[in-house]
Amino acid sequence: MGHVWQGRDVYLERPVAVKTIAADLLALPDWRHTALARFEREAKAAARLDHANITTVYDAAVTEDVCCLVMQLVDGTTLDNVIDGADGGRLSVPMAVSVAAQLCSGLSAAHEAGLAHRDLKPQNVMVRTSGLVKILDFGLVKVLSDTDPRLTMTGETLGNVSYASPELLAGDEPLDGSSDLYAVGCLLHHMLTGRPPFHGEGPAELLSRHLTASPPRLAAHGADAPGAVQDLLHALLAKRPEDRPENAVDVYAALAPYLPAPEPALAIRRMPPEDPRRPFLVPPAIISVGSSR
Repeated sequence: MGHVWQGRDVYLERPVAVKTIAADLLALPDWRHTALARFEREAKAAARLDHANITTVYDAAVTEDVCCLVMQLVDGTTLDNVIDGADGGRLSVPMAVSVAAQLCSGLSAAHEAGLAHRDLKPQNVMVRTSGLVKILDFGLVKVLSDTDPRLTMTGETLGNVSYASPELLAGDEPLDGSSDLYAVGCLLHHMLTGRPPFHGEGPAELLSRHLTASPPRLAAHGADAPGAVQDLLHALLAKRPEDRPENAVDVYAALAPYLPAPEPALAIRRMPPEDPRRPFLVPPAIISVGSSR
């Protein structure tokens, strides 16, 4: 969909990430008439999101020649690199659950604001060196796919389809937060087993499996996880949105018993980088909300 550049805000003197929309997309006939206005609306909505697990949008530029988002520059790596670097290409249950819980925490804020991501995948999830998980690209995916539905089936096709909900693949509208919860289920399965839940020789076969195949059991791929985690995963991967958990808060609550136990003493120790358990092992300080005099 474009390029991401590391830049610097010369006024505030801070590093930023600048995502520019590809020139060939700007040349689409419908873009000038509808998509630019939609992009501006979505960018404003994304900028209103204020959550630790969502990358902050600082600014946007919409002109005749440039369409871009200016965002927080995240120090860390993408989730696919974390998985690839794990022992056997799999995360432990506490690590996988902590990533999924952080995703649900961020999604709960976005869904409350009426935003669905529509393209959650390992490359759109950053893990900071502190272990904090950050969701990328709110405000862009919906605009681009609405402008030209073919965009969802080009480029990184296989990667996108591996985590896409049945209703997204079927072209159903409108999509809501339930579609993102299906993607969380796909990501959780990938983290625990080292592979997405469904496979195919090409996009068409993979799409068919999302639409018709039963959710696989973790044990079938050699993953040892509590039965309740498997039951939750099965519910997240339900074909019909109404059969999935009601919202991201409910999913977080179901994951909570399997989060790593908080260990504040670790705050003074050196921890491995890109450890997604850290926010739960070293929870943020409590913010006191009181009146000042």
